[in-house]
Amino acid sequence: MTDTTAAHDLVPAPLSFEGPHRRGFVLDRRTTLDAAPGTETAERWLRTTLGAAFALPLPAAAGENAPHSIRLRIDDTLAPEAYRLRVLVDEAVEITGGGPAGVFWGAQTLRQLLGPEAFRTAPVNREVTPGLPVLGIEDAPRFAWRGLMLDVARHFMSKDDVLRQLDLMAAHKLNVLHLHLTDDQGWRLEIRRHPRLTEVGAWRARTKWGHRASPLWDETPHGGFYTQDDIREIVAYAAERHITVVPEIDVPGHSQAAIAAYPELGNTDVVDTAALTVWDTWGVNPNVLAPTEATLRFYEGVFEEVLELFPSTFVHIGGDECPKDQWKASPTARARIEELGLADEDELQSWFVRHFDRWLADRGRRLIGWDEILEGGLAPGAAVSSWRGYGGGVTAAEAGHDVVMCPEQYVYLDHRQAPGEDEPMPIGYVRTLEDVYRFEPLPPGLSPEAAAHVLGAQANVWTEVMENRSRVDYQVFPRLAAFAEVAWSALPAPEQRDFAGFEHRMTAHYRRLDALGVGYRPPAGPLPWQRRPGVLGRPLEGAPPNV
Repeated sequence: MTDTTAAHDLVPAPLSFEGPHRRGFVLDRRTTLDAAPGTETAERWLRTTLGAAFALPLPAAAGENAPHSIRLRIDDTLAPEAYRLRVLVDEAVEITGGGPAGVFWGAQTLRQLLGPEAFRTAPVNREVTPGLPVLGIEDAPRFAWRGLMLDVARHFMSKDDVLRQLDLMAAHKLNVLHLHLTDDQGWRLEIRRHPRLTEVGAWRARTKWGHRASPLWDETPHGGFYTQDDIREIVAYAAERHITVVPEIDVPGHSQAAIAAYPELGNTDVVDTAALTVWDTWGVNPNVLAPTEATLRFYEGVFEEVLELFPSTFVHIGGDECPKDQWKASPTARARIEELGLADEDELQSWFVRHFDRWLADRGRRLIGWDEILEGGLAPGAAVSSWRGYGGGVTAAEAGHDVVMCPEQYVYLDHRQAPGEDEPMPIGYVRTLEDVYRFEPLPPGLSPEAAAHVLGAQANVWTEVMENRSRVDYQVFPRLAAFAEVAWSALPAPEQRDFAGFEHRMTAHYRRLDALGVGYRPPAGPLPWQRRPGVLGRPLEGAPPNV
């Protein structure tokens, strides 16, 4: 097969593409689904999605290898997420995956091949019969962890919006949704043994409008949370799309919402924690958890319920941006440091993290945290989300710890997409579509042994300045398409990547996003309703540091 992107407009690009030749398949009322055992998720998805888009029943085939069929097969000689897609001369499509996930990713490719109409929820022209030429595709992902972090704590997203985001991830062959469920500004997960976490912690009286230096406020109370049944639905919906949901419960910093609900969790010998409310502005908050046995028992109860809801091997505990000022001033914290024989407050945080590393490991799970968990010594078995740059990830990987690369300099999608005053609430450095496309998860100089510990990459969506779904759409797309290609496709070195070719393929992909109703940033700049004139951001000039 020929390794080329010139003959197709697929995003992310496959390993190889052969064709197109003469017409080989027509999707019409004769089309059936011939699904082998193990391919049921793809079968259900195709019947639901393509069936709705083209008003077709797509019944089960009467027999194996029938004409006019979409044939779904498993070949365990392929890698689990790898697939082959062939359009055959007998008016059939055959998708063969190394496992159920591979078949499902092949179905996503089939949808793209059928045109933007395949991305609608009802037919727009019943006279159109989509057809495909004879062709062949071989494909497999570069990385096993192709993630999106969604911050639902700063601004709550409804359950339906999360389900929509899962559909958008599946369309881009992303397979990990990291849900940031708790922070100073809100607690978003029902915990039945601690009901005040959502009765109190899920709601704030008002919200800073723009960057924290802005003088503007949105005086509308804001909040919301997911019931445990909501989470079960989200997790099941994701699993049908071969997406793992990784929960994040942030400790010991970013915890004011929890402390507002249960003041005894805070450093009561330093501040009047009973006077704290759910935080209404942004930044790094000084109010952190007290390093007490009572706090550990409380959060063990939280994590017990988390484990019941999320089957993910990994559980994220945050561990970032934990100011030590209160611990330094706290007699209780100082006594704990002395009791444990620790050197300082950094080691106290490491002790906190190690406790939950052991607690999770005893239950067959693995801890992952932001790269601050390296401070004071990394917990054995812990994995690292490297966000402040490559440095933390390199240090962790060289020490034999697994790493997810998500450096803010490349893949923080809250950062602005272009210079100029038209960008809404501009935050951070300019990170264009091309910048994201040239992101390389494996930094130069990483040893082969360390590179094997890089599980993959993740784009992070922090929502301080994204007050609703439209703002999330604008910040995330089209850059998530570029990120998806980086995480999935076998691309050359960043400077050798064919960005012009990617832009050409994006012309077709924008039509797919239009059909899905995604409010992406147009290549020419924001539409009038996408702007936020007069709302202060925090733009940083120049190129971001490479750290």
